[in-house]
Amino acid sequence: DKNCATKKQEWEERSRIRAEELLALADTIKILNDDDALDLFKKTLPSPSLMQLKVASASVRQRALATLRAGRHAADPRMDMVMLALAGKGKSFDKVLAMIDDMVTLLGKEQGDDDSKKAYCESALDKAEDEKKVLEQSIAEDEKK
Repeated sequence: DKNCATKKQEWEERSRIRAEELLALADTIKILNDDDALDLFKKTLPSPSLMQLKVASASVRQRALATLRAGRHAADPRMDMVMLALAGKGKSFDKVLAMIDDMVTLLGKEQGDDDSKKAYCESALDKAEDEKKVLEQSIAEDEKK
């Protein structure tokens, strides 16, 4: 019972953290897909506003990075990689967006795996409890004889 309770607590904590990470990723994607950010990423012609574009682009990158950091609770090398790419001086976010999409897909798969393991654990617990009741009844009947 202690082991299952511990596992249940750990699973709930992982689920909560995963939900927070997914929310942070969704916020980051929303920021990166924003029309203003898209305009900044697509503008490559030199113009007097180039300095302003760099500041605004850096601002968008910093907002995305802050959102990811706020949603990060456990050490995850994949999140570190995305944050490193965001903190870098690169001009294209294609790789970052691909990494985020891959991470969301992987987190969804891991959530499915966790759900399966939880269902298996619950069914195993139910089966063990049923067997325990049968054995207790059997012992009670033997003691009456």
